[in-house]
Amino acid sequence: MAILEKIRSRSLFLILVIGLALFAFVISGVFTSNGAGGKSVIGEVNGESISREEFGLMVENTARRLGPNATTLQAVNQVWNQEVRQLIMEQQFDELGIRIEKDQILEVVKANPALASDPAFQNEAGVFDENKFIEFIAQLRANNPAGYQQWQLQEDALINAQMERSYFNLIKAGVGSTLKDGELNYHFENDKVDISYVKVPYSSIADSTVTVTDNEIKEYIKEHEDEFMQEPSRDIRYVFFAEEPSEEDIAAIEEEITALIDGRVVFDEAANQNDTLPGFRTTTQVRDFVNVNSDIEFDSTYVAKKDLPAAYADSIFVLEKGEVFGPYKDGDFYKITRLIDRKEGAMVKASHILLAYDGSGAQPKESRTKEEAEALAQDLLKQVNADPSEFGTLALEYSDDPGSSARGGTYDDIPEGMMVPEFNDYIFGNPVGSTGVVETEFGYHVIKVDDKYQGVQLATIAREIEPSEKTLSDLFTETTKFEMDAAEQDFKELAEVSDYALRPVRNIQPLNENIAGIGNQRSLVQWAFNDDTKVGAVKRFSVSGGYVVAQLTAKRKEGLARPQDVAFRVKPVIMKRKKAEIIKEKYAGETMADLAKAAGVNVASASGLTMKTPNIAGAGREPKVVGIALAMKEGATSDLIEGEQGVFMIEVTEKEIAPSLDNYITYSNSQKTLNRNRVFSAAYNALKEQAEIEDDRAEVY
Repeated sequence: MAILEKIRSRSLFLILVIGLALFAFVISGVFTSNGAGGKSVIGEVNGESISREEFGLMVENTARRLGPNATTLQAVNQVWNQEVRQLIMEQQFDELGIRIEKDQILEVVKANPALASDPAFQNEAGVFDENKFIEFIAQLRANNPAGYQQWQLQEDALINAQMERSYFNLIKAGVGSTLKDGELNYHFENDKVDISYVKVPYSSIADSTVTVTDNEIKEYIKEHEDEFMQEPSRDIRYVFFAEEPSEEDIAAIEEEITALIDGRVVFDEAANQNDTLPGFRTTTQVRDFVNVNSDIEFDSTYVAKKDLPAAYADSIFVLEKGEVFGPYKDGDFYKITRLIDRKEGAMVKASHILLAYDGSGAQPKESRTKEEAEALAQDLLKQVNADPSEFGTLALEYSDDPGSSARGGTYDDIPEGMMVPEFNDYIFGNPVGSTGVVETEFGYHVIKVDDKYQGVQLATIAREIEPSEKTLSDLFTETTKFEMDAAEQDFKELAEVSDYALRPVRNIQPLNENIAGIGNQRSLVQWAFNDDTKVGAVKRFSVSGGYVVAQLTAKRKEGLARPQDVAFRVKPVIMKRKKAEIIKEKYAGETMADLAKAAGVNVASASGLTMKTPNIAGAGREPKVVGIALAMKEGATSDLIEGEQGVFMIEVTEKEIAPSLDNYITYSNSQKTLNRNRVFSAAYNALKEQAEIEDDRAEVY
């Protein structure tokens, strides 16, 4: 009672404390809701939100549809692109008043080949029946809610697709090409010029003689801002610590597998005496012995000599029954191998021509009855017997087995039991060179037995060469020490002193998931873009096959690129301009012959040059040079021209201007078709470029 009285006496105080705690909880929620975890949207398109919850559900469905080989981010990107496109287009539909009402859906269905040609919706004449379709949907709605929901999604997709067609058709209607455009294209294709030319390549001027200043790079970027706008990005460098077996691990594995060859003595406590256990060489229970001691199960298949490890094939293939070879290293395994049996003709090389028919287990290239397939098989057999060298040609032309027709119908290294019984019995029951026709569930086979090989049945114990627990523990310790030291010391110097390979990675984008050299590392990318991760920060990550210790080396914001980040792109452009000026100043006033002699190059020639394909033989693509040549008079010589790969001087040796046409409608129509074919991609890309898109995917995924 005393305790209850104390609680009652302090009730006001408790209420205030609890109230303040709840208030603090609510307020903290307000201030933390801006983080990725508290956001209810994944992004916006022109102010219209994309729900994070709905987006997540679509990502889950897409990931299931894409299968286990696709990453979550691949599903995220696919759904994002679909949602952005849908919002952009819906906004355009609203603005222009484009609508497909529900009562028009039947017209949309009729226009869809998959639905219109479905026999379930057709009458006796094979024509789409609206009443049958309406009845089907009504039954679906009444009896199959899940199916009806799927139909609604399909219906929405059909309506959106139809509205998109209407929208882009409106744009296409306004896209054309004038007769002047046609005339220009005509001359671009048909006006031709032959030239003699001298090219002084930019490479003739050493890079070391040309200086490009930081101010020049900055000025160039300002003049070409559109080319140098960038997304936010990060640079890192990392050291990879591989989980690899040590020399001691390898020696231990070799010792363990060697100990299995011969029997060993163990103490039997129950019998109070020593007991000798059989080894690999003497055991009579070979299959069980292998399966108990090997990382790879016993395989009873006979193999040919050429299918054995090349380095050991000669030694293994000549073993006597019961004899053991090894241990030997084969890839990532140490192995010991025992010969179980040897058989002549254990493997067969055979060729066939499959002639399927309607209703057989294979799809024929052309419709044929069973009788027609058999008759064709007998006819081809006669041709093969008359000229066996024609087998490959006939297989390519007639065989309905796409897996072998391109290689002459041949299958090699066929073990007994691999093929269907009738095929198997023929190739193993007949000598090399035999030909015949065999019927199987797939059709009729014209078969030729090409060769037979001796095979051996082997038992192999394989132990994977992998790091021991001690090695893995030591690696973890080594990695941890490097991570701790790198956080306080110079990362590069520490890596060099420790003789670790340092790998830089530049321009990582927010939605990247693959890091060069270590594959899918989304967590590393997220760390690099975390606001709390400062330049110079170091962190260890577990990766496939080991660990990575990474350091963030640079952050770049969205906007105009910094000169130091794009200097590698800008410097060669400026350098080329300066080299052109040096060459033009050095050889000003020279004739073509004098220029060629002074520059140490030859006078070359090129013919049939057009503006549509401005490629100069021996000089590459040079549209400016070809354009100037077409504008010059025949016999004229140009001044020095700054081209793509060097400075040119040209002489027009022959010029052919295509004769004027009465009408350029053909060329105009070709251009109009080309322009209209670009509408779908060009128009949408323009809309997307102009849209205000807020993308928060990287904060969530």
